[in-house]
Amino acid sequence: MILTGNLQMAEPTRDDIVASAPIRIGGVTLVVRDLERTSRFYRDVVGLEPIGKEGHALHLGLDGRVLLSLRHDPDALANPPQSAGLYHIAFLLPSRNDLGAWVNHAHRTGIRLAGASDHVISEAVYLADPEGNGIEIYADRPSSSWKRIQEVIQMGVGPLDLQELSRSTTLTWNGMPAGGTVGHVHLQVGDIGSADSFYGELLGFKINAAAPTVSFYSTGGYHHQLAGNTWQSAGAGVRGEGTAGLAEVELLLRDSATLAAITTRLTDSDKPPLDEGRSLSIFDPWNIRLSLTCAPMALGRI
Repeated sequence: MILTGNLQMAEPTRDDIVASAPIRIGGVTLVVRDLERTSRFYRDVVGLEPIGKEGHALHLGLDGRVLLSLRHDPDALANPPQSAGLYHIAFLLPSRNDLGAWVNHAHRTGIRLAGASDHVISEAVYLADPEGNGIEIYADRPSSSWKRIQEVIQMGVGPLDLQELSRSTTLTWNGMPAGGTVGHVHLQVGDIGSADSFYGELLGFKINAAAPTVSFYSTGGYHHQLAGNTWQSAGAGVRGEGTAGLAEVELLLRDSATLAAITTRLTDSDKPPLDEGRSLSIFDPWNIRLSLTCAPMALGRI
């Protein structure tokens, strides 16, 4: 399947293409009912390190960077599969070698996989956490190898040879490697038109690739930092309060000019962000919370 859309491409190297983008993913917050079991999964399976606890929230990540916060609410309602919210959190590994090491780790420890795909621009393995939140573990191919047609990065869905991947690695999995990060977040939305208006027109993402039931949103020449689909959630309304699952996605902005431009577009559309001190908060059409933080980062580091 080749997806089409419209994207003005930059040409950063593979090393800085994620870190140099005007908008990148920071951390993701999930509401969970069983904190002990879920946090153990993200430590033992995904390889994140506990960073600290704040109230009812446990923070996990790497090298002091919070990539995931688990907010404990044992009374939270189960998140229906047809609702708007999270499709998957995608953890980006630095290399194919690292992905092969993780696949061996999954085989060795009996981790149940939901699927695996060769997306042309990346190779990815899919699974779910104990509360049903989707997870992707992936590694990009070098951006110089990505095929572009009329400035559109060509993505696809094909089989991934896990045996070859596991045989080819020279590494042993010892937890999330240095440079690991959240590469993108894929959402379930109620309709694509509203998602395109919000994430494209208001937040300023380019629609890199699109089909009637899915759009991929990109900045800085990356294939996508966000995506939205209606595969299970067509017609979904706003997320209810007190529901388990996705609570917040943090968007890190490269500079104050990017933040100011987004703020102006939101304010002009009568959707001004909420000032919460260190960040601004906004809500998409399905009440999915996004925090905007101006957080410059040195190029070449994720």
